[in-house]
Amino acid sequence: MQSRGSSARLSGMAFRSRVPTLLLSMFATFASIYVAGRLWQDAQNRVYLIKELDKITGQGQSAISVDDTLKIIACREQVKKLSALEMELAAARQEGFNLKRLTETNGTHSKKRPLVVIGILTRFGRNNNRDAIRKAWMGTGAALKKLENEKGIIARFVIGRSANRGDQFDRAIESENRKTNDFVILDDHVEAPEEYPKKAKLFFAYAADKWDAEFYAKVNDDVYVNIDAFGATLATHLDKPRVYIGCMKSGEVFSEPGHKWYEPDWWKFGDKRSYFRHASGEMYVISQALAKFILINRSILRTYAHDDVSVGSWFIGLDVKHVDEAKFCCSSWSTGAICAGV
Repeated sequence: MQSRGSSARLSGMAFRSRVPTLLLSMFATFASIYVAGRLWQDAQNRVYLIKELDKITGQGQSAISVDDTLKIIACREQVKKLSALEMELAAARQEGFNLKRLTETNGTHSKKRPLVVIGILTRFGRNNNRDAIRKAWMGTGAALKKLENEKGIIARFVIGRSANRGDQFDRAIESENRKTNDFVILDDHVEAPEEYPKKAKLFFAYAADKWDAEFYAKVNDDVYVNIDAFGATLATHLDKPRVYIGCMKSGEVFSEPGHKWYEPDWWKFGDKRSYFRHASGEMYVISQALAKFILINRSILRTYAHDDVSVGSWFIGLDVKHVDEAKFCCSSWSTGAICAGV
């Protein structure tokens, strides 16, 4: 039979053991409530932000994270600011503000940005063509420098190197260039008919890196240009940041290996009968943004059998303004034409 003292001691021990258990249970309960509350609050925040984004974009339900949502909202704010600036620019134009060629200031000297860099793609043994162009519209010496300084037009013959580096062909070009100083010699390019499209790509990349111009033009060495009309036409497109100007055509795709215009990749072009719209190869122009695009991506830009098709293919997937300019159709002199092919 237990005494009263032993009973009291057992009761006290039982009470003391229940206290920590009770406290632990209370702590666990409060912790669960706190965590659940935080999760609920975070979920509510996500729902709110997604709804707000949906209102802005009009895209309905969106399954993206809160961080991505906030980034998109910040981007939308930047777009709004840009749109406001564009509206201000449009209003300024209506009040008489005209775009002019940009100037670069360096200390006390200012330099006008060139209007256009013209690359006249030429080959070995075509010195007679080059001399005819120099006499017709390009000029040499002081006349060439005047064309650059007064009209903002830089013109250069573009050529690569001989497959037999340093042979008579290379020496002839170097000798001619010492007299005229009007060549761009692409040291990394080997002159060959099948490499002509790559040559055009290398020219645009080189020119965009060397000259900060508004436009860049490719011209064949059998095309004569009315340089004043050419400059005036380009000036009307200064307000287009990404523009591709030329005598636009589609052209037939030739799949016969023996044909002069054979296209090895003929099977890639839709119905296999015609190319996409692109500027004719005698003469075409691209704006600075597109030339910079070629400079940056030149290692991965695909070239086809013809330079005009190759250049046109690079701009299909871009937000580019294609301008079908009849004045750039050089097959014959016509009313208002600025070039003629011979």
